Amino acid sequence: MAGSLERILALEVPIIVQLGHRLMPLGDIISLIPGAIIELPKGASEELELLVNNRIVGFGTAVKVGENFGLKIARIGDARDRVNALGAATPADATHADPDHAANSEPGTSPEASAETPHERA
Repeated sequence: MAGSLERILALEVPIIVQLGHRLMPLGDIISLIPGAIIELPKGASEELELLVNNRIVGFGTAVKVGENFGLKIARIGDARDRVNALGAATPADATHADPDHAANSEPGTSPEASAETPHERA
């Protein structure tokens, strides 16, 4: 059984660090050209969401690692939250559903699960 656990823990799963998201009219999307700027409803100093399987498991700040971006974890859910995030995603877990709720979620929840503001989480 220990060998099975080791193999499971060695699996690589995709993670997403979400800068932000918003809704846009389809006409505006079709009109996008190189150099266009899309403003996101998130302050430049706000924490970014760390998602696994489209579920928020933590928050952090963007950092530069050599020539790449990285995420410095500020808060993360417990191990149970992170394991639960690996379960099957439901339509309610989609990160594009409501931009106001995604930025306000707690680790271990879908982006729509919390109504607190980022300042209330601290």
